[in-house]
Amino acid sequence: MIKLGVAGVCGRMGRRIFELASLDKEFELNLALEKKATPAIGKEIGKLKISSNPDGLFLVDVFIDFTVPEAAEVNLDYVAKYRKALVLGTTGLTDAQLKKVEEISKVVPVVFSPNMAIGVNVLFAMLPEIAKRLGPDYSIEIVEAHHKAKKDAPSGTAKKLGEVLAEATRKEIPIHAIRLGDIVGDHTIIFCGNSERIEIKHQAHSRDLFAVGALRAAKWVVGKPAGLYSMQDVLK
Repeated sequence: MIKLGVAGVCGRMGRRIFELASLDKEFELNLALEKKATPAIGKEIGKLKISSNPDGLFLVDVFIDFTVPEAAEVNLDYVAKYRKALVLGTTGLTDAQLKKVEEISKVVPVVFSPNMAIGVNVLFAMLPEIAKRLGPDYSIEIVEAHHKAKKDAPSGTAKKLGEVLAEATRKEIPIHAIRLGDIVGDHTIIFCGNSERIEIKHQAHSRDLFAVGALRAAKWVVGKPAGLYSMQDVLK
């Protein structure tokens, strides 16, 4: 059984990851982590009490973090300290924080992806081939939409989509960000020629798809050698 710790269990993503993991017989939940001064500290979630002490990482095999950059940066120190596998889905990291992720991955296995959804990661793999086949006469732009509370814009997913397409086409890909209502996450890739248009769209209907992907990554990464992995590695 895999001993699991989850960060940000009072947040929307962290709580859903915790809930789905509690239904999975392959996991034993040993740490429910939240930031200090959170009113829920000490209260029960499942069979655990919510803790603000990251030293609880010594109790787990793998740790899932979908928090905010500042919290994730602190958690990285404890992941390295206790040599625990990490699934990191936090977006909006600074260049310095990304560098820290790379350094941590030299001592522990890390699955890091801006989007853990299976469908999105299939797009990461397929879109460069579509762009190459269409050729240079087709312009490409990305439109992404998320809920109004999302802080980073454009999203980490949109940036990654832009990166894989830019690498394939050797052109910068414009990205347009929309922040409205309670949109979970929409990403549309538009390929436009002079007389035709292709639109490829991924819509997230609930946060469960991200949680399911994160738990799949957690099962995969336990026991792997130190290194920086992506969901592409997990899906292989």
